[in-house]
Order: sequence, then C-alpha cells, then structure tokens
Amino acid sequence: MEDIKNITVLGAGAMGHGIAQLCAVAGYNVVIRDIKQEFVDSGVGKIKWSLDKLASKGKIPADVAEAAMGRITTSLDLKESVKNCDFMIEAIPEILKLKQDTFKEVDAAAPKQAILATNTSALSITEMANATKRPAQVVGMHFFNPPQMMRLVEVIYQPKTSKETAEVTYQLAKKVGKEPVYCKKDIPGFLANRVMNPPGNFLAWLVSEKIYTAAEIDSTAHFKLGNPMGSFGLMDYVGIDVGYHVQKFFEEKEPPYKVAPILEELFKKKQLGVKTGKGFYEYPEKTWRVPPEWSKEKAEKFDPLSSAMVAINRAVQIVADGVASVEDVDKAVQLGFNMPFGMLQLADNQGLDNVVKKLEELDKKYGKIDGLHALLDPHPLLRKKAKAGEKFYK
Repeated sequence: MEDIKNITVLGAGAMGHGIAQLCAVAGYNVVIRDIKQEFVDSGVGKIKWSLDKLASKGKIPADVAEAAMGRITTSLDLKESVKNCDFMIEAIPEILKLKQDTFKEVDAAAPKQAILATNTSALSITEMANATKRPAQVVGMHFFNPPQMMRLVEVIYQPKTSKETAEVTYQLAKKVGKEPVYCKKDIPGFLANRVMNPPGNFLAWLVSEKIYTAAEIDSTAHFKLGNPMGSFGLMDYVGIDVGYHVQKFFEEKEPPYKVAPILEELFKKKQLGVKTGKGFYEYPEKTWRVPPEWSKEKAEKFDPLSSAMVAINRAVQIVADGVASVEDVDKAVQLGFNMPFGMLQLADNQGLDNVVKKLEELDKKYGKIDGLHALLDPHPLLRKKAKAGEKFYK
C-alpha cells in the first residue's frame, strides 16, 4: 500500500468520475482518461459539483475538497495516462472485446509493478487478465453505483490473481472509505448480484406465466415490507435493458438459467421503463412514481418469502463452492442492496429445515417452468445443515 501514489481511472462516466473523486479525496494523485474531451470535462465538472456540495454541507472541509481537485489531471491518451500509474481502475463500457484491447494496451504502457483492476459488474475478469503479460496483477474491484455513496466494494480473484494483488486492492478500497469483501472466484454476478438478481428473474417468470401480476408482487413488497419501489418498479427505474443484459449474461454462462419471456418482450419492444415512459408500468411524465395499480388488497395475494428463498439458495451455493465466506456473502448483499440483513442470516432466522421445505414446495409448484428447477432445488449443503440441525452462524 505504501507504494500506491498514482492512480489512473479509465472512463469519466458515472462510475469512473465517482471512483476518481474517492481516490483524490483519499490523497492519491489521479489521472482521469476518456476518449473525448467533452466526456472528461463532464466527469471533472461532476466531481467539482459533488465536492462543493459536500463542503457546503460540512461533510468534508473546504480545503480538503480544494486539495482533491488539485490532485486530479486529465488525459485523452491511453498510454500517457498510465505511464506513471501504480494502480489502474478501468471503468469503460461493458464490452468484453473493448476491455481486453484496453488491458492489452495498458499492460504494454504501464509500469511493471502496476496493478490493473476492472470495475466490471459482470464480465469475465479472467479473459481481461489473459490479454496481459501480468495476469497475477489483474483483479476485479467492483464498486456499486453511485460509488461516492455505496459502501460496498467486491474484490474479485481470477485464477491467476496473486494474494498480494488482492490484498493491496482490499486495503485500497478501505483507504478510499469503502467496506470491501473478497470474492475468491471469477463467477457470473460475483457476490451481491449473484444472490439478488436471480430472484428478480424468478418473479418475472411468475408474471410471464400469468401466475401473478407485477402489481400483486410489488404491492406485497411495498405495503408489507416497506419496499418503496418493489421488484418491477425498480426494474423500470433502473431500465429494463440493464436488467435484461444482466439476466442474459447469466443465461449464456449458466444454463439451464433462462431469461423470463416478459423481460425479453419488453426489451424488444423498447419499453424500457421510466426513461421510455413505459415498462411494467406507465410513466406519462417519464419520472418514477408509485404505480396506481398497487393496492393493499393485491398485497395479500403473494408470499414475499418466495423470492427470498431463491436468494438464500444462491447464497448457499456461493459458500459451498468456496467463493466467499458466510459473513462476506451477507455483507455484500446488505451493503450492495441496502438490506437490513443478509440472506444466510435470514435462513438461520427462518430455520434451515423450514427453508428446505419452502424451496421444495416452490419447486413442486414452479420447477417445471423453463430453468426454474435449478433455482428452486435446495442446495445439498442446505439440506445437509438442515438435517444436522446446524446454522450458518454460531
């Protein structure tokens, strides 16, 4: 950590400028690089606005904000931007070929000791590492959006990542004010998204099959659990296209996982949610609002624990596969999705025998629907612990 002085952030967009701000405030010299001056200027302008706002609210001293801005320089030249870096964080568009080409070019231009990290939320870190001659120094450093506010950073190993590289990345995440967790294998979705995205697809299947309506499921989340947006309201807010691409990635990497038809249909119709005025619900002014279809009556029709059971099953799989510890899986879910508890904590609270029973009931009802058996069949570790009367936490 003592050797890390200069950090290069590739990409000045939503994630890139936020990461650059964190690093500059933490005392690092930061180079922000993008492909057009207008992108760089926009990113730096947003950093200045953010720091001024934090200073005006007394969140940070004005001199700290001023000093942070003074530590930021910009570049349009990739080779020039990384020639003196000790640590590079890539936050460019989620296109694997683009990232591979970038890592190859950075590898040739950056100092030999530099660590090369990617902020990808889904793509293969292994394939980026293989584009370089320093795979031991390539690691995942996944911030959550917006990085200035979200506390979680996932530090992800690919097969050749050295322990030292992962440890420096973990400590850097702490230095910039985040709470890191280790993901020991390069798997689709890593930790938080791997646990929490499949339940959304499960619910979308129930809507596709006309077993429930989106309003019935979201009404339950809103009126019974205090969730402001519900699952489908949140998909509309984030963008159906974003959710569709994530689910499609799982489908490609892990059959028999399959994207729910309703997501495919809305994506192809370009009914992408709030930004297009229509998704699962309609938004006449293209701003999010509580859908008028939601009601307390509809909230009585759906069991909100159903999707939680899917999340628990995925969390158990992560632990069983040696990807992360029980504590880190739960911490990732809590911090990445602002949950009051982790899924394995919930499993202990419900009783593992009850979780197994509930999953078996769901599997019996919905397991024949395309791809859902894989999500609903209780994991062997879950069955084993339930049979032994054990818990995930002592």
